[in-house]
Amino acid sequence: MSVVPPSALGEPCVLLKLGEVVLKGRNRELFERQLQANIKAALKGFGVKVDVRQRHGVIAILLPEGTGVETADAIAERLTDVIGLVWVHRAWRVAKNPEAVTAAALELVAGRPEVERRATFAVRSRRRDKRFPLRSNELDRMVGGEINDKYGLPVRLKNPELTVNIEVDRDEVFVFTDGLPGQGGLPVGTSGRGLVLMSGGIDSPVAAYRMLRRGLQVDFLHFSGIPFTTSESIYKAYALVRALSKFQGNARLFVVPFGKAQQSLKASGADRLQVVAQRRLMLKTAEEVAHRLRRNVLVTGDSLGQVSSQTLQNITALDDAVELPILRPLIGMDKTEIMAEARRIGTLQISELPDEDCCTLLTPRRAETAAKIADLRQIEKRLDAEELAVQLADSIQEYKLDGTPAAVRRSPKAADAPNAADAAPAADDAPAVDAAPAAPAAV
Repeated sequence: MSVVPPSALGEPCVLLKLGEVVLKGRNRELFERQLQANIKAALKGFGVKVDVRQRHGVIAILLPEGTGVETADAIAERLTDVIGLVWVHRAWRVAKNPEAVTAAALELVAGRPEVERRATFAVRSRRRDKRFPLRSNELDRMVGGEINDKYGLPVRLKNPELTVNIEVDRDEVFVFTDGLPGQGGLPVGTSGRGLVLMSGGIDSPVAAYRMLRRGLQVDFLHFSGIPFTTSESIYKAYALVRALSKFQGNARLFVVPFGKAQQSLKASGADRLQVVAQRRLMLKTAEEVAHRLRRNVLVTGDSLGQVSSQTLQNITALDDAVELPILRPLIGMDKTEIMAEARRIGTLQISELPDEDCCTLLTPRRAETAAKIADLRQIEKRLDAEELAVQLADSIQEYKLDGTPAAVRRSPKAADAPNAADAAPAADDAPAVDAAPAAPAAV
């Protein structure tokens, strides 16, 4: 996207196009305010003080005078991960008169490969400020005629190979060509708070991302097979949360040592109900943790019929385990669709790394596909599952994204108290995919 800025192009800036947010009614301002806060948070690591200007369906990010093109390009790239935006354009601010706009458009086209191969082009103007002396179609004809005369490019209004965009705003005009697709959706933080049951597999990170796109702010809960497995699954969960943090920031990972609880279920005679019974216990534990963190919904990566534990009857039995609602954004997706989404958001490569998953620990050779709620409740009664869930919640360990473990106490206020270490790291400080959290401290 980088172009050496000729004098006619003025100062670099970034234009952000909103999507679903513009369809909101009287509470639209709340969505826009949250989106602006998310944008500013995403740009903290750049050390650049930006001026965020809201227009109808557009946000202009004006950069300090003298900001380099490389910095402007990096900012645009970073903002493609901010949920709520559908397009990110690296644009140029020029003076608000037809001559300056024409000169900028000619400079912007100069040196592009489309000129050498005489590609088709079009000019698209939008006049938000009706005081501008030329209407949109008049500006299109004037600028398009100059480009045609100077470079000999043929005009094609439908599906051109090169499009020069001109947007007339209140104080300046923005000129740009290319754009980067954004994430779409609703700004994170506009739909409440949730807790994602995060495995080391492919599905749960995609489920988390899909709920982020619906405006849900999430934390993550991982069940480890410790002490019967190594810490590999924790490393994967940690890396996955780091990968997803670019869409949200301030994400937190909590880890439950679940191996002994699984052993207790095995000893209780769960047999073929082992898988469903342990998933119910996970949900009960997650509900207890969610209450302490003031999260009001649980999120899982279930997909109907994908594995034997995800039949309709088993999913109904899982819902019976807790009172909090359980969101399953992947319920109607197949594995191919889920993997494609994981690849796009950058979690597939991490999920495919080998690890010792607690879900495969102490499982029967054949799992029940039509679990009966009465049988599961009987197992839980023998184990006192409610008390066991509380004990598991007491044992959780929080991992900060800088790798520092922090004990989580039982009090919701203590668990949810603000902490300077909770701040999301700068984008350029993010570790590699194989970065691992520090060893857990005793709780």
